[in-house]
Amino acid sequence: MTTINYLTRGSLIRTGIPSCRDGRSHPHLSLLLLAGIAMTLFAIAPVSAEDGTQYLAGSPKLSAAISGNNELTPGKEVQLGIVIQNTGTNQFKFVRSNIVNRDDLPNTAKFLTVGLGAGSSPLIVKSDPQLTGDLPASSTATATFTVKVPTDAAAGTYQLPVSLQYTYLYNADQYGYDTIEYRYKAMNETLTIPVKIKPDVRLDVESVQVSGLNAGTEGYVTLIVKNIGHEDGKKAILSIARNDGSPVIPTEGSAYIGDFRAGGTATAIFRTSIDSGAEEQTYPLDVYVKYENSDGDTITSESESIGIPVGGKIKFAIVSGPQTIAAGQKKVITAQFKNTGGATAHQAVGRISMVDPFSSNDDSAFLGDLAPGEMKEASFLVSADGTATVKSYGIDAEVRYRDSLDNQVVSDPIKLNVEVVPEKNFMSTLTGNPVLLALLVLVVIAAAGFYYYRKKKLQ
Repeated sequence: MTTINYLTRGSLIRTGIPSCRDGRSHPHLSLLLLAGIAMTLFAIAPVSAEDGTQYLAGSPKLSAAISGNNELTPGKEVQLGIVIQNTGTNQFKFVRSNIVNRDDLPNTAKFLTVGLGAGSSPLIVKSDPQLTGDLPASSTATATFTVKVPTDAAAGTYQLPVSLQYTYLYNADQYGYDTIEYRYKAMNETLTIPVKIKPDVRLDVESVQVSGLNAGTEGYVTLIVKNIGHEDGKKAILSIARNDGSPVIPTEGSAYIGDFRAGGTATAIFRTSIDSGAEEQTYPLDVYVKYENSDGDTITSESESIGIPVGGKIKFAIVSGPQTIAAGQKKVITAQFKNTGGATAHQAVGRISMVDPFSSNDDSAFLGDLAPGEMKEASFLVSADGTATVKSYGIDAEVRYRDSLDNQVVSDPIKLNVEVVPEKNFMSTLTGNPVLLALLVLVVIAAAGFYYYRKKKLQ
């Protein structure tokens, strides 16, 4: 037997290789033995690996702040950005060759979810909590929330709660050279951020009075407004504006009201026109105020929509029956005009428009003031052409009048019915009147008798 010595880790390993009967070693057996020794040495040799890092006693540390200005204005809807910052640190760091690197660091906030609440403030938060993902140390994440500030929100500073939900790696145990057991901890934190609702001038329309507002006319709107806000408005200007397609259209839309103190009232009168297509109903009108605040800035308040009652259009009708005129005749015809609207027509004048076969040198008649439901008669001198066709005609008529602000208005066209009858001559008049015909016969007989009597007397 042949003996071979190996030195491994400072120890001598001695082994023997069997030899043949003639004292020589067998080559195949020697190769097999050497292969087995090599495999054994490989199995017990130390693992060669790069240095690994392990952190202990670390955790996230989160804080919250508002991105930009934290002053809010009543009546506005804003996008409020909440910035979350992680200032967490890792206290201990180990570096060894037998440590496997961890996937996460203890000071990383994982799966961070940010929520915003209203707390005791009057704000309305319209957004749900938002997932911002993993937040490593020395990093920030921003969550944006839609916040509505009610128009009646009281001025002041409020604390809004910010809820934070996340997990972090608080422990990791390594088993052997390739196995790590991770342990995470779920966290729920609530932070607060301050917001300030600025004082402002807020309008409340206490009284609306109108006069002369009818479709197609112009009148006045008188408003009494109150400042129900918390700010004293300086150099205030009260204004009205058309609301979308409303037929209420301001003619004079601004009035200076000066200092408009919190809790104070002001009165303003505005000249307003009404579109001719308006119906008898209530239409919207916007009211707002411009003022100078305590910082010297010019501010425009939130507008308030009010209702303006509008009367129907002033209308007229000819309530008299049809007028007759003979072809070739000149005649005075009459028409009764009635105000069927809801307001007085001042200095009204009735007019007719002549077309063939009619003509006139007197086509206007003064009616004066016509109150709602009142009637007045007008007379017109009309000539009918001798070739006029015998039938009924509709002559266009109108009424020109002045509204309550002395604006001239023309009514919608109305119809005056006139019937043309056959031309009248002596024979048609005679044959159409039996009494006249009898008288004529008597006159002829009397004349004939007188002639016969005179003739006899002269003989």
